[in-house]
Amino acid sequence: MEHASHPDIAKRLKRAHGHLAKVIEMIEAGRPCVDLAQQLHAVERAVTNAKTVLIHDHVDHCLAHAAVAPEDREAQLQEFRDITRYL
Repeated sequence: MEHASHPDIAKRLKRAHGHLAKVIEMIEAGRPCVDLAQQLHAVERAVTNAKTVLIHDHVDHCLAHAAVAPEDREAQLQEFRDITRYL
């Protein structure tokens, strides 16, 4: 099931993918380590932020579904527990 945030997350990850490709080019070109570390940090933050948005959106969706479908509450709570391990 696609969440409303998925297109935005895909854009974020595509941007991070582009930055990572640039970092690889920088390594191959022998760029200074400080520049590489800075760019890798930016890639890492972009992926972390995408993951956070994904998890928060899923939690919001999961909790909304649990409120509407109480018969699925235990399964939804377990899924919530499972996904919070990645925060």
